[in-house]
Amino acid sequence: MNPTPSSEQVRRQRHTALFLACVAVVLAPLVLRGTSCGQDFDFHFESWMGASHQWLQGNLFPHWIASANYGAGEPRFIFYPPLSWILGGILGTFLPWTWTPIVFTTLCLLAMGAACYKMAREWIPPDNAALATCLYVINPYILFVVYERSALAELLAAIWLPLLFLYALRPARVPTQTAWKHLQTSVPPLALIIAALWLTDAPAAVMGSYALAVIVAVAAISERRFALIVRAVAGMALGLSLAAVYLIPAIYEQRWVEIANAIGIGMRIQDSFLFEHTGMAYHDQVLRTASWIAVVLLAATIIAAALCWRSRRLRTLRLPFSVLIALIAFLLFPISKPIWNHLPELRFLQFPWRWLLVLGFIFATFAAASLGGSIRARRGKIFRAAIVLALAVLFTTHAWRHFWLLCDDQDNIHAQLAAREQGFEGTDEYTPDAADNAAIQQNLSPVRFVSSPQGDQADGSEENPDWQPDEHDLVPAIIQIRRWNVEHMTAEIQSPQSGYAVLRLMDYPAWRVAVNGQPVSRHEHRGDGLLSVPIPAGTSTIDVRYAATPDIWAGRVVSLASLTLWLALAAKSCRRRVIM
Repeated sequence: MNPTPSSEQVRRQRHTALFLACVAVVLAPLVLRGTSCGQDFDFHFESWMGASHQWLQGNLFPHWIASANYGAGEPRFIFYPPLSWILGGILGTFLPWTWTPIVFTTLCLLAMGAACYKMAREWIPPDNAALATCLYVINPYILFVVYERSALAELLAAIWLPLLFLYALRPARVPTQTAWKHLQTSVPPLALIIAALWLTDAPAAVMGSYALAVIVAVAAISERRFALIVRAVAGMALGLSLAAVYLIPAIYEQRWVEIANAIGIGMRIQDSFLFEHTGMAYHDQVLRTASWIAVVLLAATIIAAALCWRSRRLRTLRLPFSVLIALIAFLLFPISKPIWNHLPELRFLQFPWRWLLVLGFIFATFAAASLGGSIRARRGKIFRAAIVLALAVLFTTHAWRHFWLLCDDQDNIHAQLAAREQGFEGTDEYTPDAADNAAIQQNLSPVRFVSSPQGDQADGSEENPDWQPDEHDLVPAIIQIRRWNVEHMTAEIQSPQSGYAVLRLMDYPAWRVAVNGQPVSRHEHRGDGLLSVPIPAGTSTIDVRYAATPDIWAGRVVSLASLTLWLALAAKSCRRRVIM
């Protein structure tokens, strides 16, 4: 005989069913109509395929993606935070690639809901917290991220923001706990979330770091809880150290690439303030959409905050969140330009409206809390659930009609899988310094033997033209490819005269080149940025490997030491909880 479920179990089942229904509504257009090929879809999908390809070659820690720049590659995995491409690569390795984007989005939405519920449950009743989880995943900005932008790393980062606010503001779990013991138990989870945020999406991490500073400062001053500042500083220091395996190489190696291209025309802060007009049709169209979402979301958040202002449960959140709302609103307009230009790394957000990711969570919390201290009447619970589901259908239908982007013949998943060997256009900000990735020819031979280091280049009349061999520059030679993995290439060249081996590979300081076992430390720069290596007459073997540079080793050592410290603190925290 099955036991009768308790009221708590019934409530949890009801909450889960409502949340899963909202997630199903959000995903329905993707399942029925197919993946939306938003602005960033190609970039993410290429990264997933590149990571999976390297793992299958036995390289568990990839740095280089071979398909970029039409087979010449780029150091994308050095600069782009790893969690999103690791998750996408794992899914693509074990699932059909056509399923991967939808499964990725599904996992993000489910995890977002779990994180939001955990945070909201700390300050509002369970029924209200369940509504907050639904509002978080169906808010218009999240749908904009999924359908219009396909900014899947940003979607993944939305998991960590609720937990960041939870561990930054949550009071001591044991009232009698000393300040030192409280710090020992509260710093590890905060540090882990900060590290996860930086390892997921750099713009979201920048926003999260500044938002953390604002809410902690406001809460510490208004409530005289200055231990919050110590907790935040310690958590930030440990979190950044945990993420050093990514951060140190990404920061150090910026000098080797044209990173300033990340904030070129159309990607600058001043180009994307609300309702700005640049004359670039597609940019202005997307900006208008983002601007209207910002207006609606700001208005809804302010109204919800006003309705629940007197709630005692929210006394810890209301002032910090209200200050953050005001700051976000200020940052969306041109008057805030000096702040964008002077605060470290803030301009690399590219679009001020990215702050709507943070605002969306604040909206969900205040809107759910404004429904009252509790929702007791069964009829009232059904009514509120129906309203949330209706909003999910309304918002998703709008996203389907106005945000969903058809994949053309080059962008669809099957076409990208077919074009993987030929390669794709490179990322401007990851182009090695002083190189022109538009000059790289398509369908190049892996190795060419030319008479001069500048030989056999395109004439510059068009971007990335098909390779037309220049017979005047090519030197007769027998070339045998012994190995051509992503980060290790070996070839044998036989020629009666000396010349230069030009590899279909972007020149980058991390490559270690040897000819006949002897290191080649210097090689001439080419305008197209490809690696050119001097080769003597006769038979020669050229070996090229990607080597872990000192900055990579420094990041690994710092992260390993920080992880050891984190584990020690976490173990001590667990022992304390068991004793108590």
